[in-house]
Amino acid sequence: MAIKPVLKMGEPLLLQVAKPIERFDTDELHLLIRDMEDTMESLNGAGLAAPQIGVSLQVVIFGFDHNPRYPRAEEVPFTVLINPKLMPLSDDKEDDWEGCLSVPGMRGVVPRYKQLRYQGFDQYGKTIDRTVSGFHARVVQHECDHLQGILYPMRIQDFRQFGFTDVLFPGQAVMDD
Repeated sequence: MAIKPVLKMGEPLLLQVAKPIERFDTDELHLLIRDMEDTMESLNGAGLAAPQIGVSLQVVIFGFDHNPRYPRAEEVPFTVLINPKLMPLSDDKEDDWEGCLSVPGMRGVVPRYKQLRYQGFDQYGKTIDRTVSGFHARVVQHECDHLQGILYPMRIQDFRQFGFTDVLFPGQAVMDD
């Protein structure tokens, strides 16, 4: 297992626009994805972007059957998404709490599109084209924001709904991503 340290807000690399992947199905890309999977699993994450482990490339992973950190969330299929493009299907947004492994110990209410279409590629260069809603749509938007140098606090509109997890949710097992 190759569990990598997760960069925290304040690290300059997290504010950069990540570079697109130009070659698929390479040993380097497969190793990066394995490291991302190991890191995400070790932290019970719902998703992880390559910049969070210090690699400024347009690669995100996300998905789970059941996640103890998100007990009410519906299942999201495990996905490797490379060079993603997101297209909202309407202007309808929904506010909900988010956290991030790069912003540990904090949560905030973030508006996200309710329904969107995303396109990209898997690690073998196979096309991905999905229309999603709910938690799946939220996770994709959160992870793809990392590829544009955006962390969720930058999307918060009401900072009265942002704070430390243990203060906002005393006694609850709410996690950070």
